[in-house]
Amino acid sequence: MSKDTLEKFSQEKCLKLFYEMLRIRRFEEKSAELYSAGKIRGFLHLYNGEEAIAVGVMEMLRDEDSFIGTYREHGHALARGVSMKSIMAEMYGKVEGCSRGRGGSMHLYDKEKKFYGGNAIVGGHLPLAVGLGLADKMQNRDVVTACFFGDGAVAEGEFHESLNLAALWKLPVLFVCENNFYAMGTQISREESQVDLCAKASSYNVKSVAVDGMDILSVMEETQKAIDYITKNESPYFLEFQTYRFRAHSMFDAELYRDKKEVEEWKKKGPIVRFKKLLEEQKWLDEAKIKEMEKKIATEIQASIEFAENGHWEPISHLTKDVYCEEM
Repeated sequence: MSKDTLEKFSQEKCLKLFYEMLRIRRFEEKSAELYSAGKIRGFLHLYNGEEAIAVGVMEMLRDEDSFIGTYREHGHALARGVSMKSIMAEMYGKVEGCSRGRGGSMHLYDKEKKFYGGNAIVGGHLPLAVGLGLADKMQNRDVVTACFFGDGAVAEGEFHESLNLAALWKLPVLFVCENNFYAMGTQISREESQVDLCAKASSYNVKSVAVDGMDILSVMEETQKAIDYITKNESPYFLEFQTYRFRAHSMFDAELYRDKKEVEEWKKKGPIVRFKKLLEEQKWLDEAKIKEMEKKIATEIQASIEFAENGHWEPISHLTKDVYCEEM
């Protein structure tokens, strides 16, 4: 994390970035509490440790650009500006949620923010990103579709099919790989004969760059380069953000596949810790400002919980609404 890079941004911008990362972290921590209390049900995949990627990429994407994600998408939605209240209500299963309570944690969606959904099938959304990119190209829209996925998706056939077609058809798709080195629960070296993910993407003639995903300034800098490349060359781009999730794969995961000491070592170089240190060295951030941020975030989270608690369940009469066939 370079002070030279920091000089490209104002104090106000940097404090906003720090605030957004902290906001995601506190939201995820509260979500874990609510899940343990039985308020949130189904599956829950938390984003702790990877906040720099969501915040950094979203900061560089334009309002007209689209994005699509996996089931670990709370951070992306929040960073994009999706209402925290609508996200919390969705996880509660209430009709006031961003997917009307039908999607839950893994299927957030917001058309106005051009967020075309979280997806539970590993790698299943990469072809959708290619389809979005193809539609934009056919309609001559100068936009980019960012597709977020983990290292586990690289082992799926959809990854190879999608990068091949995106390169072949020269589509404006930014492939964003959040490589946390463990996929669901297997270390990458135990499942991939080639652990250089950029090499795999490059084999399809896709411009590929590996980035420190724990450094928000590097995330932003490389994302901007990628967007510029896509728009200039009308071709896809692959960013491998090397990161680390601090929580287990999901709330059901016993996390027996990695050493707790390893997790603690990664936490010491987490994105919030590193950026906080840099901002403090610049005299841009102090404990008083952090306390003020924490208070504001806590108030917003509490308001989102109250909104969800006071929300409504979808009536039983809607059980067959929006389904393909009611009778056989």
